Amino acid sequence: MQTQKVDIPCPICSIEGEVEMMTHIDEIPYFGEHTQVTVLCNACGWRQTDFIPAEGKKSGAWKLIIDSPQKLLARVIRSSSCTVKVEELDLVVNPGGNSTGYVSNVEGVMNRFVDVINIVLRDIQNEALQHAAGEIDEGLEKTMEAIDRLENMLKTIESLKEDSSQPVTLELLDPNGHSMIIHEDSTERELSDDELAELPVGPDPPVLSND
Repeated sequence: MQTQKVDIPCPICSIEGEVEMMTHIDEIPYFGEHTQVTVLCNACGWRQTDFIPAEGKKSGAWKLIIDSPQKLLARVIRSSSCTVKVEELDLVVNPGGNSTGYVSNVEGVMNRFVDVINIVLRDIQNEALQHAAGEIDEGLEKTMEAIDRLENMLKTIESLKEDSSQPVTLELLDPNGHSMIIHEDSTERELSDDELAELPVGPDPPVLSND
């Protein structure tokens, strides 16, 4: 792994002289040689990671139907420009300004969804308690419906660890083509022009200069 100082101020805290770039070249089976690039600030802890394949990639979408526990082990490469979707649960994570790439497996991706669902669920449960205490007079029925829906999402995701009768579909949509689901049953397709026009592309790469 190579590390070098980058002569730019941190895009988050604006402190100069604390930004470093780390690069690591590795070989991922079926994905090929890639460079992992991490830009970080030693002052505030900001970090951005992405994966750049050695060969040029076309924009594309990868899909895997998760209908057995074995498929939870399938490797996932998700770049900072990738949108992650689970169609059946209406779950979508778009790349934002601080989006970062990662290498994980399907179970790890689903656990990320679980973490977010639990955060939202706690907030809504607190709202329900306020209803019960009489602090909020309207919307109790909708609040309870939202709680039921989130709890059912969690049950469905948990059931994937067994031979579930409720399979779900994991899909990666990447305008830059740097993402992939590595499994014999995964499928790849090109993104349509409409999808490319609508999909966010994640954070702008920082301008790196040592001049």
